[in-house]
Amino acid sequence: MTGMRRYLLLAWVTAGLAIGGVLALLGDHRAAAWAWSAAAAPAALHVGLNFARSLMGGRLGVDVIAFAAILGAVALGEAAAAAVIALMVSGGEALEAWAEGRATRALTDLMARAPRRAARISGDAIEEIEVSAIRPGDLLLVRPGGTVPADGVLEDAEAILNESMLTGEPLPVEIRQGGRLRSGGVNAGGAFRLRAEREAAASSYAAILRLTAQAAAARAPLTRLADQWALGFVAATAVLAFAAWALTGDPVRALSVLVVATPCPLILAAPVALVAGIGRAARRGIVVKGGGALERLARVRTVLFDKTGTLTPGQPRLAAEDAAPRIGREAALRWAAALAQASTHPVSSALVAAAASRGIALPMPGAVAEMAGGGISGMVEGHRLLLGSEGFLRRSGVEPQEGFGINAHVATAASSVAWLAVDGQAAAVFVMADRPRPEAPRAIRHLRALGIDRIVMITGDRAAAAAPIGRALRLDEVRAEQEPADKIAGVRAEAARAPTAMVGDGVNDAPALAAADVGIAMGANGTAAASEAGDVVLLVDRLDRVPEAIAIAMRSRRVALQAIGLGMGFSGLAMAAAAAGWLTPLAGAVVQEAIDIFAILFALTALRPGAREAVPASLPAGTGLAERLREHGGLRQLTTTLREAAEAIGTQPDMLPALRALELKLRQELLPHQNAEEQSLFPEAAERLGGRDSMAPLIRMHAEIEGLVEQFGILLRMAERQERLEAAVPELRRTLFALEALLSLHLVMEEEMLESLSDSSAPAQPVAEAA
Repeated sequence: MTGMRRYLLLAWVTAGLAIGGVLALLGDHRAAAWAWSAAAAPAALHVGLNFARSLMGGRLGVDVIAFAAILGAVALGEAAAAAVIALMVSGGEALEAWAEGRATRALTDLMARAPRRAARISGDAIEEIEVSAIRPGDLLLVRPGGTVPADGVLEDAEAILNESMLTGEPLPVEIRQGGRLRSGGVNAGGAFRLRAEREAAASSYAAILRLTAQAAAARAPLTRLADQWALGFVAATAVLAFAAWALTGDPVRALSVLVVATPCPLILAAPVALVAGIGRAARRGIVVKGGGALERLARVRTVLFDKTGTLTPGQPRLAAEDAAPRIGREAALRWAAALAQASTHPVSSALVAAAASRGIALPMPGAVAEMAGGGISGMVEGHRLLLGSEGFLRRSGVEPQEGFGINAHVATAASSVAWLAVDGQAAAVFVMADRPRPEAPRAIRHLRALGIDRIVMITGDRAAAAAPIGRALRLDEVRAEQEPADKIAGVRAEAARAPTAMVGDGVNDAPALAAADVGIAMGANGTAAASEAGDVVLLVDRLDRVPEAIAIAMRSRRVALQAIGLGMGFSGLAMAAAAAGWLTPLAGAVVQEAIDIFAILFALTALRPGAREAVPASLPAGTGLAERLREHGGLRQLTTTLREAAEAIGTQPDMLPALRALELKLRQELLPHQNAEEQSLFPEAAERLGGRDSMAPLIRMHAEIEGLVEQFGILLRMAERQERLEAAVPELRRTLFALEALLSLHLVMEEEMLESLSDSSAPAQPVAEAA
């Protein structure tokens, strides 16, 4: 029965019950009985049809209790009780329809927001077309308040999108020209043009709608288990009703037992709670494909993660570098990045990003030639450059030098190493690494707090690249160099020990996602294959949504079981009271209606976040969090400058001018940055993070850094007096090394603590790192 028919049935029964009550007060009890019987008749017909359908389907439905109660009440002259039972049945179904609508509001909102029309720009004209008519390459106009109809690239300078319905993030997202836009976002700024990259049917939002439809379709094992319990409940009810009749000779007592025995808490509470959990997850950018997936997720005790694109962003960054003294590190990076501009290789992109983060202007290369999988050659400012792997240099007749490259080679986190040769001689080496996502450590700790016993990384990467990630995140095991078949075997082995979830994003992860008890796909930037194979799809490119999804599932299942237990416990007490003669059929119907309402409303508490789901509120823009995080890129470059200065002290004839410039940089960039954090950022962050003094460790590190800067200044003034120069050199070197180490550690700690408060689903990150 549709929601509207349920409400109409409730209205009919309520009206009939009220009319009968008025007639009874006026003394016309015969007419009142007819009114109450007329009110109960449609409900009896509805319940009888459901009972017949159950029998035709080969099962004894729980509707038999309500059907027998209504017929028994009419037969025994309890017309008022029959009408109240009918009210209980129709009211319970109407309440269920309202509860399901409340629980699935996030899913239905997603469906309702699907764009149906689009504005296509053809020359100087704008034509309105159906979304299905969008083709790759079409230039589309998205008006203010309009929904992005297809995935594409922004053609104008800026676009401001509200993606809260997709990701759960409340604040608008700014996209710059050339940035990629996902369909489904709402234009929160001025009109902009979009170049479609694919048809609407193949867009991100269309995929989300398909996932949403799947989420509403499947029945959860818990709801099927509730049906099995309900069958046992029918048998117990029949035994108790006939026993009460047989022992007392009063059929009214049997009727009273039937009235209070309607198992609405059992058959309604579980699906309402689970659907409420699905709706809550959807509001946080987590699409769960049905109640079955949600219930399996609640039982997970082992979580397996892919590495690249899942635990790490999948974009290599410059982690270490070394250069021949005749070239210098900055010049080497400048030339390497200049040549790298002509390549689309991820390592080339990392070099260009590192140079940009340091404010290095890049000349244009010439005579560029690229060898697939090997390297690139070209001319930059009159020098012949080679950039690529060690083998590429050797094939080009250049022997890499071991001396200046030793420091780089010890960077065990390296995913690849790029060598630079200048005019036929090896000049520099650059080590690339993939760091954990900034939210990854907190996500892993949250999983531990939820009771996840075992967390494993399973990746196709080399052991040297995977081990540092596992060590940093404190994983229980790292399995490297795994082929897709190995991943499937690993997932099945873990699943044999405990319920297991697999988290991944790539095509090669899809089989492992399907093999796990629960597959969790990183769907924001992941592949369609992973999203289709996964039972849970994350629409936000954030790893901390994984423990949040598990917390929501655990709470929803717990609420469902509690609602069933409380509802059926109260029903059992009411049945005992009815069998003892303490409840009349009319009073029993009223009591049972109250129990139904309680059980369903209790199940709806799954819509509220539990303590384990607590997510700190984002900081407002006025606190400057985004600006402070962007400044970290420059501060990381400052750590490189500190190390280079410490290494050069005592080896170069006149370091004092460079050291004076370094002190000025510390006082003009580092110390004001720390002061701004303590004035506006830290107080707001402490309020949201909670605890007695959550920012105390960072503030103490600020103080230590300020002390080292002051000590550096004192030593520098000592060194400026020639008679004290030699004595000051060792302490200057030690102070600079200590300052570099402390600042590097501080930046990592600060980003991890503040990342959860970022006002964006993709928090600002330094574009490159150097060590």
